[in-house]
Amino acid sequence: MARPLRIQFPGALYHVTVRGNKKAPIFLNDIDRKIFLKTMREIIKKHNWLCHSYCLMDNHFHLAIETPDGNLSKGMRDLNGIYTSRFNRQNSTVGHLFQGRFKAFLVEKETYLLEVARYIVLNPVRAGLVARPEDWKWSSYRAMVGIDPSPKWLTTDWLLKFFSSNQTKAIQQFKEFVTEGIRKGLPIKESAKGVIIGSERFVYSVWESAGEVEDLKEVPKAERIIGRPALKDIFEDVCEKKSRNDAIAFAHERCGYSNAQIAKILRLTESTIRKILKK
Repeated sequence: MARPLRIQFPGALYHVTVRGNKKAPIFLNDIDRKIFLKTMREIIKKHNWLCHSYCLMDNHFHLAIETPDGNLSKGMRDLNGIYTSRFNRQNSTVGHLFQGRFKAFLVEKETYLLEVARYIVLNPVRAGLVARPEDWKWSSYRAMVGIDPSPKWLTTDWLLKFFSSNQTKAIQQFKEFVTEGIRKGLPIKESAKGVIIGSERFVYSVWESAGEVEDLKEVPKAERIIGRPALKDIFEDVCEKKSRNDAIAFAHERCGYSNAQIAKILRLTESTIRKILKK
């Protein structure tokens, strides 16, 4: 199976989802959930993460994770591995607990973190498990609104200060914001947008810095297509020969466009494109 695309850089923010193997439960009871949160605390400290939101369901979990050190894959490997070991020991089981690699959607913080955080804590409501988000013990919502003490590893400042510098007002407005979301669906269709959730400008900026994509050369071409800028945008306002050639390399190597596609938009031959790429 092809490896999922991993875009990593310092300060990147992700909506992470992990599901149980064959949709099986990954939490059999509250003891398992407490073990997972304990493991989360350790991983956040070890890898210098910021957790803005989380929700533990029965057969999957959601996280909104910010990585100041650009180390999502290392941290998730530790989180899933350590929790699997502890789950198996606690429940006298063996084998894989999770279904393949985790899914991670890169999120534009200033534009979509609020929406993603709201979506995460509303999962139990949308699943019909509870009527209100505060009725679900195993998400960050209760700590965000002051019902439960906030654990030290949960970052609440950014979300609340977005609404108001006054904590009481911020909490009330956050409650209203989440309640409003019950009537809404996803802020953006992740499956259609691919691995990046954000404005067109954000998507383009991520692809421009694709040199920092983890194992880019190992990423299948189909994965490089996800979220890529349009060819017309890549070559817009490109006049000088060097800039054009750099744009050709970017379009082919980073975004996965074929020589034929690039040649067509530039009105060049495919052999010319190949020569440019060899240089």
